Amino acid sequence: MNELFDPDWGFSTLGIRAAEPRTENGEHSASVSLTSSYVFGSAAEAAAVFQGKAPGYIYSRFTNPTVEAFERRLAAMEGGESCVATASGMAAILTLCLSVLNMGDHIVASRGLFGSTINLFNNILERFGLSVSYVDMTDVAAWDAAMQDNTRLLFVETPSNPLVELADIAAIAEVAHRRGALLCVDNCFLTPVLQQPLKLGADFVIHSATKYLDGQGRCVGGAIVGDAQRVGKDVFGFMRTAGPCMSPFNAWVFLKGLETLSVRMKAHCENSRALAEWLEEQPAITRVFYPGLSSHPQHVLAQRQQSGYGAIVSFELDGGRDAAWKLIDSTRMISITANLGDTRTTITHPATTTHGRITAEARAAAGITEGLVRIAVGLEDIADIQADLARGLV
Repeated sequence: MNELFDPDWGFSTLGIRAAEPRTENGEHSASVSLTSSYVFGSAAEAAAVFQGKAPGYIYSRFTNPTVEAFERRLAAMEGGESCVATASGMAAILTLCLSVLNMGDHIVASRGLFGSTINLFNNILERFGLSVSYVDMTDVAAWDAAMQDNTRLLFVETPSNPLVELADIAAIAEVAHRRGALLCVDNCFLTPVLQQPLKLGADFVIHSATKYLDGQGRCVGGAIVGDAQRVGKDVFGFMRTAGPCMSPFNAWVFLKGLETLSVRMKAHCENSRALAEWLEEQPAITRVFYPGLSSHPQHVLAQRQQSGYGAIVSFELDGGRDAAWKLIDSTRMISITANLGDTRTTITHPATTTHGRITAEARAAAGITEGLVRIAVGLEDIADIQADLARGLV
């Protein structure tokens, strides 16, 4: 592992140079350590490593140089002390909750969460004695009012999926800490290029590395970033025992993805802003949701806590589901898939895909209508994206 990196390097430099997994062979491009276990020179050496008295790798479920390199690089980019990589973004959320919460604890979460996160909270965690209250993420007073004596964790995605609503991270962190709770921010939509929640007061950052950290739709993974005690020891301890780990190959893919993250996110933002402005001019569209537009209700907040507006643009069509499906089915280039974070533009109907398994009441509370369409804007020429959507807007 290359220890010679400067934490004061610029962001793009950290993404390329921090924690390079270089072996004695001197590889210029990061190598990948595909092995399940490691050998020792003696019984005494094995005992020392297993007991934590000497450095070394033991078993790739919890110690692997490629995974470690990805963890250390992402931690540096997020401004955190430690990172634990997981098998998926959902595994990261579950790992965090089971690491820092106990039976009887209470979570306050934003309503505008990814559908699988809501299902995890409602249908799995509640079976183990954890309770959840949902609030309007944009209303700081609502977060405060929902706090209980047993509240231990506040959880928010900002921007939200799919309406790209924003939460005031610093204000919600103040609510959490004043009441003895912790704040976790899902940052996969913006990545550390555009938003750094730890610097705004959050205790944990969650990533679905599957999205923009990879950037090309190749692998599934997740990550938790935070401090040396709660993440470096508590979360890592859960990982070591329970094993929801990231594969070394996937870690290598994500490590390479971090090298281009900065330039990719800036290009995504440029395309998304242009598309959102174009969509606002289309008569068939009644509303466009994008924080970079002055019409967005949290546009000023976005300017304050983000350095860019992201790649997710959602909009409502006159005509409900029929109009939404007609638009989606009219596309020829854009990929019809619920995944996002790819170089390729993707399109989906949230009410019947990403949020199709939650109740109609929960969708209505989150503002997810039948006429809502979500676009994850890729890196194709913007004129081609616009032309592909125009077919279904006539």
